Amino acid sequence: MQINLIRFLGLVFLVFGLLPAGEARIKLVALPDRGKTVIRLDNPCATLIEEERSLPLQKGLNKIDFSWKGVSIDEDSIRLLPLGKANEIVLLNVSYPPNEEALVWEISSKEAGEQPIRISYLLSNIDRLITYKAMVDKPESKADLLGYVILRNFSGEDFEKAIINLGQGVPFEQALSHEETSQSLFLKALAVPIKKVWTFDAAVKPWDPSALDQNVGIPMLYEITNSKQNNLGKVMLWSGNCRVYQDDGRSTTIFLGEDASKIVPIGEKMEIGVGEGRDIIVTQRLMDKRQVNLRKNTSDQVILFDSDETITAKIENFKDKPATLTMLQHILGQWDMAECNLKYERKDAETIKFLIDLPPNGKQYLKMHYIRRNIRPGLENISVCNPGGNYGQAR
Repeated sequence: MQINLIRFLGLVFLVFGLLPAGEARIKLVALPDRGKTVIRLDNPCATLIEEERSLPLQKGLNKIDFSWKGVSIDEDSIRLLPLGKANEIVLLNVSYPPNEEALVWEISSKEAGEQPIRISYLLSNIDRLITYKAMVDKPESKADLLGYVILRNFSGEDFEKAIINLGQGVPFEQALSHEETSQSLFLKALAVPIKKVWTFDAAVKPWDPSALDQNVGIPMLYEITNSKQNNLGKVMLWSGNCRVYQDDGRSTTIFLGEDASKIVPIGEKMEIGVGEGRDIIVTQRLMDKRQVNLRKNTSDQVILFDSDETITAKIENFKDKPATLTMLQHILGQWDMAECNLKYERKDAETIKFLIDLPPNGKQYLKMHYIRRNIRPGLENISVCNPGGNYGQAR
């Protein structure tokens, strides 16, 4: 007799000496109903199922049969935990009948009666996807952020009622049948402050866009801080795809783009890319580069030197609104900044980050003068390596 996992718990009550050795296992027709069931989806590798049942145990030896034909259970993960008077029952052993997707627990009970238990196991082919929808207002200052969880169940198991726990946020109750896909709203944050940011990476973008026969855009993104001040900040935000729409002021919407968001802890920023903009232009030049402090060997060959370099950039904003540009500059190797007219943050040993505020229809200028130390011949150009080309000319 094979039993679906919804009704897969059979009981056999055997008293020592009651049945002869080798007699086949007997399953009762009346099965305990599944009680509280929790589906934990906080681990992407496997889903943990925890279900509670009440077993009518007899005094003495009880054999409990657990089968899962057609259900993708990891049999090594199955556990039984008494929830009531645990000192009154003892789990003696567990056996696996040959050629069956089943196991048998042998439990010794001091007294007859109902015993609450929890059965837990890892279940494959049931997972979740997180998606977000951001509706940005026309001034691009606030957004309504909605989060959805898409549950997909191809495990072979039906759940008539279960508590879905994502690991973050408030668990919610939902039915989930085999081969069913469902979508539920788990996050609704209205009027969330946002900030639009443009990012120029000097190692990626061309330094002189006017020298190219094509338009050069600068990547744009929206920043949303996961904090209580921003109507968020209660839980970590899961990674997921986010689609961004904007109110065009005429009772219709514009689709701006979509991006994959990473996990955002409380206090950190969600960054959602929405393509490239051409309202900000960066023109960068290598203005000076000289070898200084040369070290030579006995054959009068230069084996080590320092490089004195100056880079300038003009950042122009053609929008009629203020804008903020994130600029990333890369100085490889050991270096010291001799002069810089704008404030920067050192992200790592070879990357510095500028946050440059631009007035409407205005511009800013950057000048960096730095010394790169202990360079070997042949590696002097590594600091201005740029796949976009058009580095400008040293003067």
